[in-house]
Amino acid sequence: MGKDISKDEQIGFHKGALTTLAKEREEMLKILSIVEQLMQMHVKNLQGLGVDLQKESQQTKKSKPIEDSLR
Repeated sequence: MGKDISKDEQIGFHKGALTTLAKEREEMLKILSIVEQLMQMHVKNLQGLGVDLQKESQQTKKSKPIEDSLR
């Protein structure tokens, strides 16, 4: 902020930015919550179908990372 802007204007600007960012954070948390619920639903359904996700996760860690395949 430049010195040609009054202190009150600077305060208003920063307060407005914080208000906007706080609302954005709330929306991001809502999205994250929805994604987590969807992931848990898929995990539950896969487990119901007999898929061992822990075993698959361990197998994935043993194989080389996808980044290595792209080089």
